[in-house]
Amino acid sequence: MSTSSTSSKSERPARNVDTRLFVAWAVSVIATGGSLYFSEIKGYLPCDLCWYQRIFMYPLTILLGIAYFKDDVGITKYVLPLSFVGGGISLYHVTIQRIFSATGNAVACGKVPCYTDYLNWFGFITIPLLALIAFIIIIVMLWGIGKTPKSS
Repeated sequence: MSTSSTSSKSERPARNVDTRLFVAWAVSVIATGGSLYFSEIKGYLPCDLCWYQRIFMYPLTILLGIAYFKDDVGITKYVLPLSFVGGGISLYHVTIQRIFSATGNAVACGKVPCYTDYLNWFGFITIPLLALIAFIIIIVMLWGIGKTPKSS
């Protein structure tokens, strides 16, 4: 009886790590799918900052998928920097979108202005904000995961 309680305690951190890796991977898949839906199906042209965000999100889908299926928590040292940089670009994009859409000043970062607001749910949820939320969720799910002991 005591061995089953001991084994269930050692399996709990491993299950927690698996769940966190899965959630991070699922969020990256949804974010990648969403960006492809908006550009390829809805026909929204991404601005340059959107492309940079994609550059940091798309590899996360592959890396986190491999890490989840191989139970590789060491991937966090490669994935977290991508998430922080992508999240920083998203934060910058949200700031530009909010400031310049409110003031009416035109800032173009390519063919499509960075303040273009294709999507505006509830008056504040935009595509760059969705990307920022995705990067934040991935960071939160992976923070400290490499230090979590896995069951042997």
